[in-house]
Amino acid sequence: MSTVLQSVDARGVATLTLNRPEVNNAYDGALIEALGAALDALSGVRAVVLRGAGKHFQAGADLGWILRVAAASAEENERVSRATATAVHRLNTAPVPTIALVQGACFGGGTGIVAACDIVVAADDAVFSISETRWGLMAGIILPQLADAIGARQVRRYALTGERFGAEEAKRIGLVHEIVPANELASAGERFVGQLLQNAPEANAQTKAAALEFAWGDIDDAVLERLAVQHAAKRRSAEAAEGLASFREKRAARWA
Repeated sequence: MSTVLQSVDARGVATLTLNRPEVNNAYDGALIEALGAALDALSGVRAVVLRGAGKHFQAGADLGWILRVAAASAEENERVSRATATAVHRLNTAPVPTIALVQGACFGGGTGIVAACDIVVAADDAVFSISETRWGLMAGIILPQLADAIGARQVRRYALTGERFGAEEAKRIGLVHEIVPANELASAGERFVGQLLQNAPEANAQTKAAALEFAWGDIDDAVLERLAVQHAAKRRSAEAAEGLASFREKRAARWA
């Protein structure tokens, strides 16, 4: 079964569902590739709803997969980082409105995914963390989108501490627009879809493009490449090796 499920209803509303619930929708190469393919197939839609299957929205990178990637060549690591950065960038710059519906865990790359969406609705049980530095990694490829969503000041706190925070704090800092009970998440998303469909598609596309023109997240190819190379190099560093070993061995890293 695909790691990203996709459907389009009669109104032209696409639903993309991250579909690795057995690992809390943690991303690996297959999920990144499937998300890219799903974004390729969005031609002619009016809006996109992004969700996660199961109890959690998206728990960041699959650290088992990261361990395997880190042991590969520099070229393979750069390819992986480039693909991940490109998928988030394409979601951020999609010419149609995007809505993320977040339940449970939203960690690491998951925070970048929601920051790249136009509207974010969180269940009251949602928990967030920009957690990469905990494992000796860094979140460079999603920092432009996070800086747009919550501002550099909040990024400097939460990307450096890696601390977890709930839906109310996520709303306070701007990562989330609205909080609802978990059983009302789908209906809240449908309410926003209804509002979006009242508006002219081209006007919405132009409005979004103009907003991005003045944002950090509208990065060019050169910046995207630099961030991907930096991201890949950190994954292969001695610090990352220690951080990933601490995860695998269920122990504190030496810097803790």
